[in-house]
Amino acid sequence: MQTIQYKNFIFTPNQKLLDVGCGQGRHSFGAYMHTDIEVVGVDMGFQDVLKAKQNFNQFKEKNDSKSCNFFVTNAKNLPFKNNEFDHVVCSEVLEHIIDYESALKEIKRVLKPGGTFALSVPKYFPEWICWKLSKEYQNEPGGHVRIFKYKKLKEDVKSLGFEFKKRHWAHALHSPYWWMQCLFWNTKEKSFLIKSYHSFLVWDMTKNPLITKILEYFLQPFIGKSVVMYFENKEN
Repeated sequence: MQTIQYKNFIFTPNQKLLDVGCGQGRHSFGAYMHTDIEVVGVDMGFQDVLKAKQNFNQFKEKNDSKSCNFFVTNAKNLPFKNNEFDHVVCSEVLEHIIDYESALKEIKRVLKPGGTFALSVPKYFPEWICWKLSKEYQNEPGGHVRIFKYKKLKEDVKSLGFEFKKRHWAHALHSPYWWMQCLFWNTKEKSFLIKSYHSFLVWDMTKNPLITKILEYFLQPFIGKSVVMYFENKEN
């Protein structure tokens, strides 16, 4: 499941892309399969990075012009040189970081002038409903520490010397799934309703039918689970 859309990037050979907060590698794999570049994924979670390395075996190609590597590190202290990457993605990460401005500054530091920065966070309204439905969701260890407002986060990024390029929403059909999880938090593992809706989402992702494409298109502005923004690094 890709939240960031790589059709909004301009890739050329020998470029490098950094996936900050890569988790188990979904956007790293997406970039690797999309074009011939060097992909680096980083995350604080050791088990997630280990899983990403294991999962990469099913995507790995016999192609020396591309690579994909994963490392454990902190988004607020990236172990890379200034201006090392041509592109940076950071999907569903900043809402977990108390001092998210430090992570943004590090992303700015390692991204080349003219480079692309793609960022996604939970959209305000669907996330607000989750918080209202469940205190446990709010207090989940390692969970979300804030609800971002789109305009505020956009201005935070622009203030660092980025130029805003584009916005879209993603995963509208996933919002009801999270609302149900929050509503039935203590029994979510046994809920027939949640299990059935999860099966529907899996069917949608594997079959990609036209009817759900149309449905999601019209629902995105209202209940899109994520807001996705694209920027260009304009200043050193």
